[in-house]
Amino acid sequence: MASADAPVGSRHEIEIAAPPELVWDVLTDFDRWPQWNPEVKSMSVDGPLAPGSVFRWKAGPGTIVSTLEQVDRPRYVRWRGRTMSIAAIHEWRLEPRDGGTHVETEETFSGLLARLLRRLLQKQLDRALVEGLEHLKREAERRAESG
Repeated sequence: MASADAPVGSRHEIEIAAPPELVWDVLTDFDRWPQWNPEVKSMSVDGPLAPGSVFRWKAGPGTIVSTLEQVDRPRYVRWRGRTMSIAAIHEWRLEPRDGGTHVETEETFSGLLARLLRRLLQKQLDRALVEGLEHLKREAERRAESG
């Protein structure tokens, strides 16, 4: 898991009928997230798709400031984010499988709010990861069909 001692953590996976390069392009084109993921209200990116670049996005009640930590195209991306007093680590793994892509995503929350609101945040995180994967699948498969 992204951070084994975090009070809140979740991991989900999905199969997408599109090649890893296309799934990667959808996932890492941060500026376009609001176009295919209705949970993301706004997004701004400062810098290239490389470690150290920062992106700010609004999803739910707060603005999240995230910093890319590791980028291994088209297989792995990891970032660290912060909103209110919650520190998050989010990882994505993509691997070719049966002509498509197996996508696994994992996220952990730590900090005071994560400890105090563990149950509530666990439910929210599980739902967010599942819905995010479904939105990613829908967009990548749409692009694969039209492209």
